[in-house]
Amino acid sequence: MPEHTSAEEVVRLLVELVRNACVNDGTAESGNEHRSVATLQRFFDNEGIVVEPHPGRQSVFYRVPGSISGAPALMLIPHLDVVPADARHWTHPPFDGVIDAGFVWGRGTLDMLNVTAAMAAVFQPYLSGSLPPLPGDLAFVGVADEEAGGKYGAQYLVEERWDLVSCDYLLTEVAAPPFRSSSATIIPVTVAEKGPAWRRLHTRGVPGHASQPYGKQNALVSLAAAMGLLGTEPVPVLITSEWRALVEALPVEERLKADLVDPDRVDAAIDLLAMSDPAFARWVHACTHLTISPTTIRSGVKANVIPDEGFGDVDIRLLPGQDDESIHDHFRKSLGPAGYEQIDVTPILDFPANGSEAAGPLWEAIADAAERVTGTRALIPSMTPVTTDARFFRAKGVPAYGVGWFDDKMTFGEMLSAFHGIDERVSVDSVGMTARFLADVVDSFATRTAP
Repeated sequence: MPEHTSAEEVVRLLVELVRNACVNDGTAESGNEHRSVATLQRFFDNEGIVVEPHPGRQSVFYRVPGSISGAPALMLIPHLDVVPADARHWTHPPFDGVIDAGFVWGRGTLDMLNVTAAMAAVFQPYLSGSLPPLPGDLAFVGVADEEAGGKYGAQYLVEERWDLVSCDYLLTEVAAPPFRSSSATIIPVTVAEKGPAWRRLHTRGVPGHASQPYGKQNALVSLAAAMGLLGTEPVPVLITSEWRALVEALPVEERLKADLVDPDRVDAAIDLLAMSDPAFARWVHACTHLTISPTTIRSGVKANVIPDEGFGDVDIRLLPGQDDESIHDHFRKSLGPAGYEQIDVTPILDFPANGSEAAGPLWEAIADAAERVTGTRALIPSMTPVTTDARFFRAKGVPAYGVGWFDDKMTFGEMLSAFHGIDERVSVDSVGMTARFLADVVDSFATRTAP
């Protein structure tokens, strides 16, 4: 990282991004990413190109032309929005950006404003001309709406402004702490993600006075029963090639490795992991199973009227190789034929699982940076159970990765607990380390793509 972009400046930028409170609750009127667009414009001293599909839902784009025609273009694409947070449960208010005990505390510090600030610090000297251009274009786009699926952010840019955001390689999220053992430090690199397949359940009943429920078909009762079954029935196991590759690189004993890739033994292995690291166990479960999480339920008009309709939302995540039929098969099994027939299921969000090959100049550039900090080129190609903006670019054939560099103040499991959780925080040192690491990645990418 250039000397004039200090770690302290990156931390200050992160704090300001946290304080902007670009909270995305899923409604079109939330987000207010224009606040962080203004922050980036001041940081870069450059207005960039602002795209605003809906009032206040802004993304900001910058591109530094490369020095060699036809050389591959690299894009840095962090998001600006964050999920809601209830301050009652936090050690420090989630939108104050407090620095305490060596950490920056606040919503978004891990997802993903730490990387947003780091990427901005890496990009700034190229934009200002302090560093010479790469062989190909280097672009930066701070995007809106990642936390609600990207309708006003990456999805819009890819579908409506591909002329603006076209690229050959992409860096984004998820960045995570390394796996450490007595003999190895291995950096996880997000190369794939599960597919979001959100569904809305709809039940119907017959209205009537709630004081006389006998014989009435209550839509809420039917819906609650279905949601309860979907939330508690065991879900299908699928051991993917992506999971096998990750497990092979994990610094754990061979017996555990064997159990983690065995469909018949993986659930017992997860139960064992949960005794010492429940957050990591949840992540392992998500990476090896179709997951179903009932999240909302709405029904009725008042306390003394039997509901004639009920609506419930279910978050479903598909592994590579699973599809809509996988969902319906599980619904039939969980609800039974009669229960399944009573419910209408409507897709709300559908995107297949996708991934990028762990190979090529950007992958090798990440390995170059890893070798500088760990002494080895040890990387773990990781699949994330969450949804990122990378999926839109991968669908266009663009290799996309997420990576960062963290100190040892937080384990992988602790990071998972804080991600969208209470007391989200990132160490001050990790913010600067990620900026330096990504600067090395970009520099190595330039070397590897030069003729």
